[in-house]
Amino acid sequence: MSEKREHIRCLIVGSGPAGYTAAIYAARADLKPVIYTGIQPGGQLTTTTEVENFPGYPEGTQGTEMMEDFKKQAERFGTAVRFGYVSDVDLSERPYKVTIDETTQVTADVLIVATGASAKWLGLESEKKYNGFGVSACAVCDGFFFRGQDVAIVGGGDTAAEEATYLAKLCRKVYLLVRKGEFKASKAMVHRVEHTPNIEILFHTETQEIIGNGQTVEGVRVVNNLTMEERILDVTGFFVAIGHKPNTDVFKGWLDMDETGYIQTIPGTTKTNIEGVFACGDAQDRIYRQAVTAAGSGCMAALDAERYLAAVEDTSVYADAEVKE
Repeated sequence: MSEKREHIRCLIVGSGPAGYTAAIYAARADLKPVIYTGIQPGGQLTTTTEVENFPGYPEGTQGTEMMEDFKKQAERFGTAVRFGYVSDVDLSERPYKVTIDETTQVTADVLIVATGASAKWLGLESEKKYNGFGVSACAVCDGFFFRGQDVAIVGGGDTAAEEATYLAKLCRKVYLLVRKGEFKASKAMVHRVEHTPNIEILFHTETQEIIGNGQTVEGVRVVNNLTMEERILDVTGFFVAIGHKPNTDVFKGWLDMDETGYIQTIPGTTKTNIEGVFACGDAQDRIYRQAVTAAGSGCMAALDAERYLAAVEDTSVYADAEVKE
């Protein structure tokens, strides 16, 4: 006899702004949501110190504190928040089969994927040490803290070019460090960078170490990979813009994705190619990647899930009535 699986009406995978917002709306709609937090409860915001651009926090707040507020609000309406990660799925039929931590199996009527994305890093120890204290992977999130200062940003694609021009509006000088001898960015973005006077482009340049005083960033040591000449840039901020990887590997083969792994949804909705499975937040958003947009799409996912369940259950009731007649 097989062991009986727990059945969940609305299963939410991921506990960032998208996942918790989806839980708040789902719980208020009496969908009895269960969240599995993933390996990093609270998502990327828990690696951030000050958050000043989320509405409702006029004095700013810490990323960890904000996510704790989200969690408490979701739990207030009855969401069950559990630590664990999804290790396997079977989306061939409803209810969907989901394996947690490679050991526990549950089934779900609807599934909301809010697993987020992870920034790609250079892999330096000093990068880890000063992450949140001068090192950032989001210029839009943290550029405000470096107004009037000199900063460096590494990357050669559209994201790096766009974030460099964003920083140039706030900072005194921006060093754009490009590992190769040319950009990967589009011609339009390259033109914008090249015509921004306070951006200095350093081609064939790699980062060796981020220099600091133990608390904040004071500079970065770089090397020209052609001449092997080293130099130290006096900067107080270091931004990494070499891409993000959506945390969606477990859903490959089931959900439609782009070449990077972002889940593709029907425009204007959070619906995926499988009915009853919805995606929100950074797992499906490769453009904005902000906490507030993630929260908004989490709301959308819960509403889409509620309407889907209502339609399915209404159809079932109608079908049962026909059979009885």
